[in-house]
Amino acid sequence: MNFADRLQQLPSASHLAALQMLGANGQVLATIENKPGQTGSLVVYAALAALYGGSITPAAASLGLEWYAEHVADARAFPGKHPNIDRLLAWAQGTESYRAQPVAA
Repeated sequence: MNFADRLQQLPSASHLAALQMLGANGQVLATIENKPGQTGSLVVYAALAALYGGSITPAAASLGLEWYAEHVADARAFPGKHPNIDRLLAWAQGTESYRAQPVAA
C-alpha cells in the first residue's frame, strides 16, 4: 500500500496543532506541526503513538517505516531530505522509546 492510501486509513490528526517528541529527560527532540508538508507525518506519528501507549518504541518506528512505504527508499538515498523518516530509521534500530506529547489545535 502506498503512503497516500495508508494516510486515508489512519485516524485524522485535525485536532492537533503539533506533536512533540520527547526524550528520556523530557527534552523536546522534534516537533511535527499540522501544516503543509508535515501533516502526513503528524498523522503517522499520532497513529503510532496511539497504538503504542503514547510512545514511539522501536517496534512502532518499524511499523511507521512500513506506513511511509515508497518514501523510505528516497529517505535512505537522500539522508536529511525526510527528517521524520530519518528519525524512525534511527529509532527502529535502537532500544529507547520516545514519548509523544500532543499539542491541541
